[in-house]
Amino acid sequence: MKLFLFLSFAMAAPVTHLPEDPHQWLEDVAGEASLDWVRGHNQTSVEALASDDEFKAIEAKLLSIFESNDRIPMVSYRDGFLYNFWRDADNPRGLWRRTTMASYRTDAPDWDVLLDLDKLGKEEGENWVWDGASCLPGDTRCLIGLSRGGADAAVRREFDIKDRSFVDGGFELPEAKSRVSWQDKDHLFVATDFGEGSLTDSGYPRIVKRWTRGTPLDDAQTVFEGEEEDISVGGSHDFTEGFERDFVYRGVTFYTNQVFELVDGKPVQIEKPDGAMVSSHREWIVFELRAEWDLEGIKHPAGSLLAAKYDRWMKGKRDVTVLFTPTDSTSLASHRFTRNHLVLNVMEHVRNKLIVLTPPKKGKGAWAQSAIEGLPEFGTLSAWPVDDEESDALWFSATDYLTPSSLWHGEIGEKPEKLKQTPSWFDATNLEVTQHFVASKDGTQIPYFQVARKDLPTDGSSVALLYGYGGFEISLQPSYRASTGAAWLEKGGVFVVANIRGGGEYGPRWHQAALKEKRHRAYEDFAAVGEDLVRRGVTSPERLGIQGGSNGGLLMGNMYTLYPDQWGAVVCQVPLLDMKRYTKLLAGASWAGEYGDPDTDDWSFIKTFSPYHNIDSDADYPPILFTTSTRDDRVHPGHARKMAAALMGAGKDVHYYENIEGGHGGAANNEQAAFMQAIAYQFLWRQLSAADAKSAE
Repeated sequence: MKLFLFLSFAMAAPVTHLPEDPHQWLEDVAGEASLDWVRGHNQTSVEALASDDEFKAIEAKLLSIFESNDRIPMVSYRDGFLYNFWRDADNPRGLWRRTTMASYRTDAPDWDVLLDLDKLGKEEGENWVWDGASCLPGDTRCLIGLSRGGADAAVRREFDIKDRSFVDGGFELPEAKSRVSWQDKDHLFVATDFGEGSLTDSGYPRIVKRWTRGTPLDDAQTVFEGEEEDISVGGSHDFTEGFERDFVYRGVTFYTNQVFELVDGKPVQIEKPDGAMVSSHREWIVFELRAEWDLEGIKHPAGSLLAAKYDRWMKGKRDVTVLFTPTDSTSLASHRFTRNHLVLNVMEHVRNKLIVLTPPKKGKGAWAQSAIEGLPEFGTLSAWPVDDEESDALWFSATDYLTPSSLWHGEIGEKPEKLKQTPSWFDATNLEVTQHFVASKDGTQIPYFQVARKDLPTDGSSVALLYGYGGFEISLQPSYRASTGAAWLEKGGVFVVANIRGGGEYGPRWHQAALKEKRHRAYEDFAAVGEDLVRRGVTSPERLGIQGGSNGGLLMGNMYTLYPDQWGAVVCQVPLLDMKRYTKLLAGASWAGEYGDPDTDDWSFIKTFSPYHNIDSDADYPPILFTTSTRDDRVHPGHARKMAAALMGAGKDVHYYENIEGGHGGAANNEQAAFMQAIAYQFLWRQLSAADAKSAE
């Protein structure tokens, strides 16, 4: 394909202290006073949670999983080779490497190392973290992204695969939230920080330029400009032979966009609703709807997928083929083209099935439909093309909460072959996965998955962990969570995932049901799942812990402040919490479409789900652990810092740990990831299992 959503993230804005916010000084990310505060609380948390033999055993077990050579090396295909980025105990920062398909099929592939990040970091005195590679089709040149400490900001350098080295005098961009793509060997589309006035109010690139090899970036030709009020812009090129096209993308809001084809260097807008996502493949243009579209008198519901002939569409012809229409129980998880087919991944009550659609030979009539046989009939299935321009081969993955992930390969029309499978990282012999539904406050049925012992008692005595997200149309589907199994399930804990509104489990309608002033529906859904676990006798409030990160961290903050009696402990990771200032911190302004704008009348409803503003010093809150990252340049660490400081000032039971590296993911390498996960599980298990000791007393 060929059109993409371009997102990048802003750096911290200067801190302006307001008298009504005594903790705002903690927004100074790298200020010495702020970091002294962080170091002090890190030390306290390590001493309390991460110093005994039990913690060290959990951490070591998780690290052994993360660094095991038995993990599946996930690959991408390019010009006859399979590429992989790999971290292990000997290569904590990682290796970019490649092999052949024949070698990959073996138990011990012969990997050709292209770039060693540990070696590079030592040579350059930098803590480089891999940020991906964008390679020119049919050539040996790639643009390598290198991030300091795992931040979203990265440098971009041109690399020659043949020479195994960076290109002397080649394309190079300084550290920024850039989005760069090849147009041809001598030209790039670049959206980056070009200086004053080149960013949107959200801090994303506002200008797309065409940069010619051998010339200064300042001389690059502007091909498109968005508005300062937009979210972001970007450019891309479709290399498909016979269908070469240039595109620019304008993100008007987080959920609305405009796309243009560059024709003779001039942008020609593709007609569509601003809320629809559009992509192209050869002669086809495809629209995925986020809202109802009345097209030529026919109303297509949100969540539908429509296709038309690209050239006819651009000439004003509005004849479309409906490829998918959602129902009350189904939604479209994804759609991906191979050379001659389109693969739909459809979810029904959060369970996947794959459908192959084949366009008619002469371009008219219905698309033929067929199934893919021979894959596991359980859990979560995914499919993506090996090379959508040259073949009908697909990669497949299959997983669920108890079945180790497997990787498959096959041509459409043939039975897939299983190539790789991870080992069992925990004992699942006596465990089972069940799906349940509970009515939320407004009567909507909310699904959730439960992983527990088959002989689970129903007297409320089990320790349980409830996880959720509920935002940005992101679905939580079953997957093999090795760390959860090893650190939680094997100890006898119950693990539960709530598919609350705000997510994408039932398509756009599920997401839009919890936007802005309707945000509390997501919180009511999560609370209803917690109540149902207690009602069913799975656990009890003092034995029920909850966990979530990012938007899920905001969820945790609201569960903590609005429903404190329902939980025995809370883990709140890389969270949003100060919803009055979130639009002024890093990438926050881009999320106004999700939460609303606190600088307008929207504050009247936003303040009701701003945990930082809803702290009650007299309330009896459960113990809480906040974790975040200094190098997170997406969600500002000030959210977690300020909330923790306010609660500590009110005398609440609070632990805080901030990783100095890690970006929004919280960890820059496997060792950090093992520590961050272990400290969360250790905190939860201690707090929740302590309920048994209290009961015994």
